[in-house]
Amino acid sequence: MGTHETAAEIETAAHLWVVRLDREGETPTLLAELEDWLAADTRRQGAFLRAQALWLKLDRAALGADAYTPPVQARVSRRQVMGTFGAAGLAVGAGAIAAGLGYLWLGMGDPEVTTARGEVRHTPLADGSTVDANTSTHLTVALRRSVRRIRLTAGEAWFQVEKDPDRPFIVEAGLARVRAVGTAFSVRRLEDAAEVFVSEGIVRAWAQGDESHAVQLVAGERAILRRAVPVHVSQSGLKEIERKLSWREGRIELGGETLAEAVQEFNRYNSREIVIADPALARKRFYGVFRTGDVEGFARSVHTSMNVSAVISEKKIVIGDYPREDANVT
Repeated sequence: MGTHETAAEIETAAHLWVVRLDREGETPTLLAELEDWLAADTRRQGAFLRAQALWLKLDRAALGADAYTPPVQARVSRRQVMGTFGAAGLAVGAGAIAAGLGYLWLGMGDPEVTTARGEVRHTPLADGSTVDANTSTHLTVALRRSVRRIRLTAGEAWFQVEKDPDRPFIVEAGLARVRAVGTAFSVRRLEDAAEVFVSEGIVRAWAQGDESHAVQLVAGERAILRRAVPVHVSQSGLKEIERKLSWREGRIELGGETLAEAVQEFNRYNSREIVIADPALARKRFYGVFRTGDVEGFARSVHTSMNVSAVISEKKIVIGDYPREDANVT
């Protein structure tokens, strides 16, 4: 098998390798064959480790946690794929093997990804895709035989999708539906809508119950989806989308947003709230690059560049509360 394999084929082959190691033992010949298989495609290494983890999970379920024998810590040459199971450590028969493969396809209990305020988390999925979850995000993952489904119940996430034409990748975010095969895009839940940015490939987006009016989005495009309203698509450009997705590296890049929009963005990541006291100031445009948690640095930058006050305390930061001639930072 070569690099044309689908993720599903690689996952199945990885499970068969674990079965062979159990049945035949860790012979030099078999380990050499395994090393060659792993070396041919980097995706196989992750699939093999996932297959081992699932095998362990099934073994513990079949024998009981107390009956578990620790796996042999075997090294597969320079690849350092650890933990191949010896025959003495596993006693699950052919029926459990088939059940194990089915268990993998059914999604291992629909795992969840949750981030706290200010936290950004990178999570690999069992199909080879990855998820970057932004601050205050919650999603569930369901990998099935015919579909991969993500339910985004709060926050924002960026998805790098492993191509698998037989299993479309669908994100549900409130009323929004976004479908991809192999691409990269983000989805953010808003109060009454969802925002989609496409950074690679092509996706299809629509509002729940209205797939007949779905739109196709290509890399560099942005869409807003609302109920009973046509999907609004705009051409943002890849550079602008990468700026909007700078949260993946722990940054906020401001490229002319209003001060009100900038403050709203900072408040997503920090418990210390920033408040703009002057409505006129809130409409002014601002530029700069900051760490997501650097609220004081942002406030001081606004103070310096706009000559307005910035009162900093442990619980709150108030910008523009004093006349310009009294501007200060405390």
